[in-house]
Amino acid sequence: MDVPTYSAEDAPIPTGEIVIERASTAQDLGPRLNRTAADVVRFLLTNGEMVTATQSLTDDMIMMFADDIGAEIKLVDPGEEQEVELRKLLEFDDEDDDEIVDSWPTRPPVITVMGHVDHGKTLLLDKIRSANVVDGEAGGITQHIGAYQIERDGKSLTFLDTPGHEAFTSMRARGADVTDIVVLVVAADDGVMPQTLEALDHAKAAEVPIIVAINKMDREGANPDRVMTQLSERGLVPEAWGGDAIMVPLSAMTGDGVDDLIDNLNLVAEVEDMRATPEGRAAGSVLEAHLDIGRGPVATVLVERGTLNVGDPLVAGAAWGRVRALVNDRGERIESALPSTPVQVLGLNEVAEAGDTFVIAPNEKMASKVADTREHWQRLASLGRDASATSGGAKLEDIFKQIQAGEAATLNLIVKADVNGSLEAVCDSLKKRERDDVKLAFVLRGVGGITENDVQLAAASNATILGFNVRPDRKARELAEQEKVEIRNYEIIYKLLEDIENAMLGLLEPEYEEVVTGEAEVREIFRVPRIGSIAGCMVTSGVITRGSKVRFLREGTIIWKGSIQSLKRFKDDAQEVAAGFECGIGLSDFQDLKEGDVIETYEEREIPIE
Repeated sequence: MDVPTYSAEDAPIPTGEIVIERASTAQDLGPRLNRTAADVVRFLLTNGEMVTATQSLTDDMIMMFADDIGAEIKLVDPGEEQEVELRKLLEFDDEDDDEIVDSWPTRPPVITVMGHVDHGKTLLLDKIRSANVVDGEAGGITQHIGAYQIERDGKSLTFLDTPGHEAFTSMRARGADVTDIVVLVVAADDGVMPQTLEALDHAKAAEVPIIVAINKMDREGANPDRVMTQLSERGLVPEAWGGDAIMVPLSAMTGDGVDDLIDNLNLVAEVEDMRATPEGRAAGSVLEAHLDIGRGPVATVLVERGTLNVGDPLVAGAAWGRVRALVNDRGERIESALPSTPVQVLGLNEVAEAGDTFVIAPNEKMASKVADTREHWQRLASLGRDASATSGGAKLEDIFKQIQAGEAATLNLIVKADVNGSLEAVCDSLKKRERDDVKLAFVLRGVGGITENDVQLAAASNATILGFNVRPDRKARELAEQEKVEIRNYEIIYKLLEDIENAMLGLLEPEYEEVVTGEAEVREIFRVPRIGSIAGCMVTSGVITRGSKVRFLREGTIIWKGSIQSLKRFKDDAQEVAAGFECGIGLSDFQDLKEGDVIETYEEREIPIE
């Protein structure tokens, strides 16, 4: 066969290895090799391949054309080239040059607060930043990473508050990865506990300075010497005993000793001389991510280098988007965020994964290409990982019957949570509770309320749905009853894990069940002087009764629980309002009402033991 005559035959062939994406078109391929699309089409036509300029080419077609003109190419999957280029942006060669680093401005230290559950970490931060977070936590424990920045004596300090429960090991490990200083909180009356040692291991692995806050000194039975002895046995010897570990006795309840802790943090930060360049594209870590009604996907990130600006094209894992807004820890909108600044990012196309690295891409096209490629490979990996979940499987109440019969049981689960960090913690904790005779398979793991699609998938795969801080909507609930799909809702992780363990041991006998008695949709908000906000509602199902227990739902996520304080039909007080009628509802201690929110009333009914 005669070699075809190219219209661009005199153009030089590119030297070196040329990276070409698989499934490229003639329009894509030609210019990369200094040829035209017509050249590619004509060559393939003479070789028996009829293609158009916009048709995707096979690997063989691309290689055949490259070999014919003598070009050396490397075929890569779509997005891989951009992935490599984007990763180069995260490789900071200048960080190895001490002279360059010394020229950078100092940055606030990132301080991670760690310790055993209920040892007072969040209360300590409350004293430091004068905000009350504890009351908003279910069961009084912290179940998400919180990021806050304070200013003291003209110096800024960034704090990460990590959960203390053992279930949140991975979240604490992630906190230690981005931290500069660890504050290890130990209760003076309890002493060193399992999660204290675990947190200590994370801090040591991160190779960062550790300051011990010996909390609850106001308690009877407080014994700081016992704490220091226990920590000394773990290699953390206090300065008072000739070691180099700073240990500060304090009381988060009274505030005594808190100023000493902050002074020591400032001192350590000054000695460590932490610096970062505010120049160039920002990069950092995703601490937390969730879906918010009205705002869409929200990611809490920590900027580690560069300056993050509104309008930047950001990519984090398989999520990407142009930054629409930045919100600081005080809820204020800001235009840019410097290194060591925790900030919420709005504008991503989906919920990012907690723990992902984020980077600002050169343009939106690259950001979207890389994110799409990552999503593709994550989807393939997920299909392979969970393929076994859809075959067989038993529901929660049937597990023990299979075990008694001597059969190996598989418990298929659909897990939905309010934020990614909680989802990760719940799933990791559940996997740890697997036994030889009981395997867990996750059919689906996701963020957001429980939907009809979740119920349909559960019915098809014989799965149990576990909701953590989320609720099913009315349609999902009705479909679950129809399809006999079990939905279990939790707000405390201890209870969730106990139920799964009890099911495996044959001990799961719930004493009560929650029965939804009514549902109303907020249509309008009325502001009444000296009373506050009243929700103008339409009762969509059941009956709303004054004094009923209430869950306030936003996009399926529980944002408040309490009771109905007042119920009116027009201007008259009402004892109850049935479906199809309008009413005014006043809630106890809750004013953050928005149109479209759902007020769900329920009661607990005892389940008779058969």
